[in-house]
Amino acid sequence: MPPPQTTARDLLWVAVGDIHEDTALFSRIPELAEAGGIIVTGDLTNVGGIAEAEAVLNSLRACGVPVFAQIGNMDKPEVDAWLSGQGINLHTHVRELTPEILMFGVGGSTITPFNTPSEFPESAYTTWLDACRQRARAYRHTVLVSHNPPKDTACDALPNGAHVGSTAVREFIEKTQPDICLCGHIHEGRSEDRIGRTVIVNPGPLVMGGYVAVCMRAGELSARLCVMKA
Repeated sequence: MPPPQTTARDLLWVAVGDIHEDTALFSRIPELAEAGGIIVTGDLTNVGGIAEAEAVLNSLRACGVPVFAQIGNMDKPEVDAWLSGQGINLHTHVRELTPEILMFGVGGSTITPFNTPSEFPESAYTTWLDACRQRARAYRHTVLVSHNPPKDTACDALPNGAHVGSTAVREFIEKTQPDICLCGHIHEGRSEDRIGRTVIVNPGPLVMGGYVAVCMRAGELSARLCVMKA
């Protein structure tokens, strides 16, 4: 699908996820030349630690714009503390994009059958999201960055039809209706969906060419799934 058209007056952020240490396609994202920043929804590494995460972040930072990131379930817990030390962590943090737009995140994933490095119970997500909500009340627009997709959407569906997303994330979206939820984790779930007024976007793994363009135009915040041409 074609990328959205933007102008110099638009606020544009590019979101990617499930990088798994493979950044080869990143520089081919058409909107990078005009992007004001980069958002990473999680899984910088493939069961990697700080060294692997730093290599990924250095590759993304080479485009010269701010980067915010958080752990996915495939990143070791030490990466979370390192991202906080870098001042770019989204997991359980809030970040002001503009005086009207607040972004906040929850990384890792709920419990999987694979015993990956950063898994947490649904109750943890409920607690983290409620805390972020308190700090987001004063903002007109909000962007939730959740490595875990909300349950029972196109974004959390496996090829067999099973939905494996987070119930806590879905309940939070139903209750608070952020403008956008950027997610990942389920590679096969590359898609757009909605829960009420909230646009849900899972770009799938970067190696498959998916990314999200987040734009602010004429006071309206939007997110669109884009796929690089082969």
